[in-house]
Amino acid sequence: MRKLSFRVYLTIAILSLLAAWTAGCRGDGGQPGFPGSDGLGESLLGRSITVYMGNSPAADAIRALLPEFEAKTGLKVDLTSFTNEQLSQRLSVQFAAGSANPDVFMLRPLEELRSFGVSGTLEPLNRFVNGDAGYDFADFSQVAIESVTLDGSIAAMPLSTEQQILYYRKDLLEEAGLSVPRTLDELEAAARALHDPAGGVYGFVARGQRNALVTQLSSFLYSEGGDFQQNGMAAINTPEAVRGIGRYVTMLKRYGPSGVFNMGWQQAAGLFSQGKAAFYTDASAIYSIAIGSEQSSIKDKVGFATFPAGQAGARPYSITAWGLGMNVASDRKEAAWQFIRWATSKDIVMKTQQLGNPGARQSVWSDPHGMSGFPESYIAVVTESMRIGVGHDRPKVVDVGAARDLIGDIVVQGLLDEDIQAAADKANRDFQALIDKERSP
Repeated sequence: MRKLSFRVYLTIAILSLLAAWTAGCRGDGGQPGFPGSDGLGESLLGRSITVYMGNSPAADAIRALLPEFEAKTGLKVDLTSFTNEQLSQRLSVQFAAGSANPDVFMLRPLEELRSFGVSGTLEPLNRFVNGDAGYDFADFSQVAIESVTLDGSIAAMPLSTEQQILYYRKDLLEEAGLSVPRTLDELEAAARALHDPAGGVYGFVARGQRNALVTQLSSFLYSEGGDFQQNGMAAINTPEAVRGIGRYVTMLKRYGPSGVFNMGWQQAAGLFSQGKAAFYTDASAIYSIAIGSEQSSIKDKVGFATFPAGQAGARPYSITAWGLGMNVASDRKEAAWQFIRWATSKDIVMKTQQLGNPGARQSVWSDPHGMSGFPESYIAVVTESMRIGVGHDRPKVVDVGAARDLIGDIVVQGLLDEDIQAAADKANRDFQALIDKERSP
């Protein structure tokens, strides 16, 4: 059976809330969240744009709120939804043909921004942002903007964000008299102390699948002073990078479950939510899954902490998971911008966050209304991670999938008791060859 993205699971919970919430929405001119210029509705009356969206809570929330946008502006939005894989394929086909459709589309910046940028299909949004004082562009977090910036141009607008955080069992730490780990050394020591496979609890769990693990490995790299690339060159065999990779391998091999090679986020989150692990590192966006259902025995026993510090400090990733881009071939760019502006406005970001979509605007994380759907301790961790975070969680190349396979294989080799430095040296050569190939005309 096909595995589902964790955003599919979040969507299920959101849809029931949307139906009740939108029923009470106002349709009059006093409804906030629309473009603020007088007469805008008349200027867009009778016009239309095409929008392609993927599978995420943000997309479902925007779809539900769309009728009020259309009623206010007079702009008809032809919105089509796809699975994430179908969306990427459809966009590639449309762009290859030079089609003006879609005018606006969702994209995963760190997975697709560079490939779309190389093909010249993204309209730079700087002129729209710079000429729109009411939009309050400065309200977006800096790391969120970093994720959607390509060669100095704003290539998309952030739609939703996520950070790598540490999930932990409060009850197990309290029983053992342990404090919440603030460093990677403390995390390893605590995992060692709580590792009790015979008792049904592993000290640590995280992704172990070769490709999937790379994003969660990233914060280990950064916190030890490493990165995937430095000055445009492959850098996964530096002492700092190897130290970070070694940390990840050690945690999985010594304190993780057997069969870790087969663990993506679903399996790792499932094991933690069943009460079978003391610590778990992964995306903040899956917190509702990590803590389990209402009937879960650990629902009230899960704590949240900022990713622990290594020799370079605490440096978790903080990224734009989804963004909205504009087709360079669109002949309706002004109308397309009004849709992007509305969908990423303070008011709409607030409403979508209340429905479970972590927003990229800083203001929603300091407003009680924006924080109402999240645990207080979780809010503190997310806001701190946004402040100190790194704006990428994977290599910055066009063929991200191939690069992830190369880097993830270092961890796999380490789990198989092979020499990590030797594996990193080989992977670094292959990674550099990939970078050089993409640079060549």
